Amino acid sequence: MMRILTWMTVALMAMPLRAETARSPKDGALKPRLVVCTDIAPANVEPDDMESMVHLMAYADMFEIEALITSVGWNCDPYPTEWSLYMYRVMGAYATDVKNLMKRSGQKAFLPMEQENRSQRIGYWPSAEYVTSRVVMGSVNGGIRSIGEQNDSPGSELLIKLADEDDPRPIYVAAWGGANTLAQAIWRVKQTRSVDEVSDFVKKFRLYTITDQDMDYNHRMDRARSSHMWLRQEFQDDLQFIWDEGTWQEQCELGKQHWTHHQQNIQPKGALGKEYPNYKWGVEGDTPSFLYVLPNGLSDPEDPRQAGWAGYHERGMCPDSLTTAWTSWQEPVRSISVGYKQRFYPDEMADFEARMQWADQGEGNRNPIVVVNGHQGPSPLVIHAKAGDTLRLDASKSYDPDGDVLTEKWWQQPEIGTATLDIQWSDVATIRIPQDAAGQTLHVVCELCDQGPFTLKGYQRIIIVVE
Repeated sequence: MMRILTWMTVALMAMPLRAETARSPKDGALKPRLVVCTDIAPANVEPDDMESMVHLMAYADMFEIEALITSVGWNCDPYPTEWSLYMYRVMGAYATDVKNLMKRSGQKAFLPMEQENRSQRIGYWPSAEYVTSRVVMGSVNGGIRSIGEQNDSPGSELLIKLADEDDPRPIYVAAWGGANTLAQAIWRVKQTRSVDEVSDFVKKFRLYTITDQDMDYNHRMDRARSSHMWLRQEFQDDLQFIWDEGTWQEQCELGKQHWTHHQQNIQPKGALGKEYPNYKWGVEGDTPSFLYVLPNGLSDPEDPRQAGWAGYHERGMCPDSLTTAWTSWQEPVRSISVGYKQRFYPDEMADFEARMQWADQGEGNRNPIVVVNGHQGPSPLVIHAKAGDTLRLDASKSYDPDGDVLTEKWWQQPEIGTATLDIQWSDVATIRIPQDAAGQTLHVVCELCDQGPFTLKGYQRIIIVVE
């Protein structure tokens, strides 16, 4: 095991900085940069990280997986280094299934490793060699007490390297366990750089934590033990910090309620399905952290208020009663967030099931492609208008890559802006902007559903800026 980790560390240190863009066969938009900090463990200890990792790898064409960091969490302080072998098991399963998954986007081959280490585009399935090279060990010990000279790791060193690359995209860190490795990277940079340089470094990151797991479980309510509190206190103006309390619990419960779907359409499918364990406490509690970043057109992760597959968040006081962050732990925000999770869960589950069919058979259903007023892609369509205007949003150019019939729905997210829009549609949506909407920003979503297996969805968010 130590030989593997040493080899990985040497390989990572030799990675070139980004200089140009590697293009996928579809030549689409750039993927979001994703880092995962996971306390992945044996199934008899805690299987949900393994479940979420299988889920993530079925979407490897949607994320630029920059680092998969094995590190400390609730049930493991210190983290047993041998548990990282479960990560390599998932990578091995991906190596088997990726040749089938590539057929989903018509990809014929992998880019050279040198190019894979540069920017990737949505639709590109990375090689197993690439994703395996991104598995590193992070902080073995948790809590604020461990931050300092003795806590550097291949994971914290890689985070510094990633942030220093010449790449304007933010780095989204999904903390399935503790975010101690990120805290250590920031601490290390503080020792050698100016205040402004540290601020610029921290601003590269966005952090989504599944509760606060940077401590042992028995002390989980003592927030001062966690390095997460230090991050919120020291860098509240620089670090987008989402503290999820609510959505991840609902993910667990909905997974249990729909467990037959996992038994029938996940576990029997492909090599990845064989690595998907039975649940113990809940199902895929960590999955909202990367669904938040998923570029499916429904939400932009730069704005946590945009409701999506990871719920809905507002900025406010944290459960520690001392710091502020984006969170959904208090009412009425908690119920709103859970409500969106319940609303979108059937879409999420069907999407996952369809992808696992591709992993197993190399064929299956694909999502509708939403085109509104000529705009296509994961970024929101921004329209400037005036109070009293009538807008026409044309989705008639949308299509299904498999030729399925599409049904259409338009809806407004009421949590952003106070004006209520009158929306009528039939391919072309007619939206009347009220006279009292001046100065507001309003959000509308076009949602298309196909009639193929699993009835997959496609989305496009429209942001209307009322001048």
